[in-house]
Amino acid sequence: MNSENWKEIKNLPQVLKHSAELYPTRVALSSEGGVSYEYPELELSARFIASMLQSSGIGTGDKVAILSENSPQWPVAYFGILAAGATTVPILPDFQAPEVKSILEHAEAKSLFISGKLLSRLEEGLPPEVELVINLDDFKVMDLVAGKVVPPGGKLGTLVKLTPDPAKLTGEESLYGAAPDDLASIIYTSGTTGRSKGVMLTHGNILSNAKQSGTIHEVVAEDRFLSMLPLAHTYECTIGMVVPLLNGARIHYLDKAPTPTVLAPVLQQLAPTTMLTVPLIIEKIYRSKVRPALTKSPALRFLMKIGFTRKLLSRAASRKLLKFFGGSIRFFGVGGAPLAPDVEKFLLDGRFPYAIGYGLTETSPMISGFNPDHAVYRSVGTVMGDIVVKIDNPDPVTGEGEIIVKGPNVMVGYYKDEEKTREVFTPEGFFRTGDLGTMDKRGILYIRGRSKNMILGPNGENIYPEEIEAVINSKEIVSESLVMEYKGKLVAKVCLKMEVMEERFKFLKENAADFQQQLQARADEVLAELLVQVNQHVARNSRLQMMILQVQPFEKTPTQKIKRFLYHTLEL
Repeated sequence: MNSENWKEIKNLPQVLKHSAELYPTRVALSSEGGVSYEYPELELSARFIASMLQSSGIGTGDKVAILSENSPQWPVAYFGILAAGATTVPILPDFQAPEVKSILEHAEAKSLFISGKLLSRLEEGLPPEVELVINLDDFKVMDLVAGKVVPPGGKLGTLVKLTPDPAKLTGEESLYGAAPDDLASIIYTSGTTGRSKGVMLTHGNILSNAKQSGTIHEVVAEDRFLSMLPLAHTYECTIGMVVPLLNGARIHYLDKAPTPTVLAPVLQQLAPTTMLTVPLIIEKIYRSKVRPALTKSPALRFLMKIGFTRKLLSRAASRKLLKFFGGSIRFFGVGGAPLAPDVEKFLLDGRFPYAIGYGLTETSPMISGFNPDHAVYRSVGTVMGDIVVKIDNPDPVTGEGEIIVKGPNVMVGYYKDEEKTREVFTPEGFFRTGDLGTMDKRGILYIRGRSKNMILGPNGENIYPEEIEAVINSKEIVSESLVMEYKGKLVAKVCLKMEVMEERFKFLKENAADFQQQLQARADEVLAELLVQVNQHVARNSRLQMMILQVQPFEKTPTQKIKRFLYHTLEL
C-alpha cells in the first residue's frame, strides 16, 4: 500500500476495511492448526465480534481483555473489540493467575477473551466488573457463576467464520468512526524493574508507528511473516500484526513453542520472508551451531582471526543459516533487548539479512531502526519519520545522555497513574526513555544501557553492566550473566552451560559416581578462569572483583531481558 492510501486510514479498524478492498483474494492469517482468514473474511469476522460485544452492552470507553497464546483468532478479537468502540487490554500469556486478576481489576475490564489453554489463569476468580467471558478458540460465550467460569453455555452463539449473518453486523459509521486520539489499547508491561504499568496507546499512536515503519523497511503483499513473539507485546502487535495487515501480507502463527523441532518443518514449508525475534533466539543458534563449526579446528580458528577469510567463512555459514530459515528471509528483525556484539559481527560479516530496531511499549514501540541493506554495527539505526529524538544533558566528553522522544507514537500516559506519567515527561513534552545513548552526525543512534542499571565507579565514571555482560556471555561455557554492584564491589552472577561443563570434565565421569556433584565443585574453578579472561577484555574501570554461580536460569521478561529487580542482593 502506498502513502496516499495510508492517508485515508484514521483508525485501526479501517486497516482491515482498506486491506479487504485492496487484497480480496490474499490470505491474511494462517496457522499450523489449519485456521486461516482471507482479508475479506478477517474484516467480516471482526465486524461480527463487534456486533456480539455491542449487543451485550459493551462499547465506547469499555475495556476488553485478551488472554491467549498467538493464533489467527487473536487479531479477530483485537480488531473486533476496537470496531465495537471499546479498548483492548492484551495480557501476556506468561502472567500467572494473581497478575491476571490484578490487571483485570486495574483496567476495569468488562469482558475477556481467553483461550482454552489458559483457563487455569482464572483460578483466582474474576473481578465483579467482568460480565462476559468468551472462549477465543471458538468464540463461544462462557457461563459465569459467582465470578467463576463454568463450561461454555453458548448464550450468544458461535462465530461462524465463513458465513456470519450480515443482518447482525453493526453499521460502518459505528465500526470505523474512532478518532485517532481515542484510546485503543492499555498494555501492561512486564519489565525489568518490577510492577506492571498500564501504558495507554491511542489509535493514532499505533497507526502512526505502523505507517512510519515503512521509512525503515518496505513490507509488500507477497511477504510472509512467521509470528513467534507474544501478540500481547507491543513489538509483535504493531510491527508483527498491524504492519503486515496494513500492507496485504500474510501472517502465520505457530501452535506450539518455537523449539528447533517445531520450527524446522514450518520454516521449510512456509519459507517466511520476515521474522521478528529477540536476540536470545539468534544468539542460541549462533553459539550452539554456527560458532562451533567455525572454530572446530586450529586451522579454522586461525582463519577466523584474519578479516578477509573470516568474512568468507562467515558468508558460507550465513548461507546455511538462511537455508535453515527456509531460504527466503529478507528481513530478520531483532529487538526487545541488545544483540550480543560477537553475534552481530558474524551476521554483518556473513551478510545475513538482519535488522535491529529500538523502542519501548510507551512509544508504540518503534523509535529507530535499520534494514538489512543499511546495517551499522552496534547501532540501533536512524530515527523513524515524524519522531524527534534528543540526547538530554549529554556528557561534554562522551556525548552520552538520556534518550528523550517526542512524536505521534508516544503514549498518552500510564492508566490511572498521573504521578508516574508526570515523571516520565519533560516540561517540553518529551518522553524520558530511561536509556542512555549517543547520536552521531549522521543521525545514527547508539544505546549504552539503562540509566537505572548504570553503576557509578569510584572515580565518578559510568559503568554499563550490559557491556560487561556481553563479554561474559560471549564465552562458550556461559549461558547468561548479570552484573551488579554489591558493597562497593563489581560482581557478576553467572549461569553456566551444563552441557559444556559435562564435555569439559567428562574424564570425571569414569571415576566418580557423583558426576553432577563433581561438576558443581568444578564451577568455582571455571568461574576463577572466567574472571581473569573477562577482565582482560573490559575497560579497567569495568573489571570484576567477583563471580558467583547462578544455578537456576534467571527469570526473564517476554523479550528475554533478565528481571534485574529480583536479583539486587547476593546470597554468599
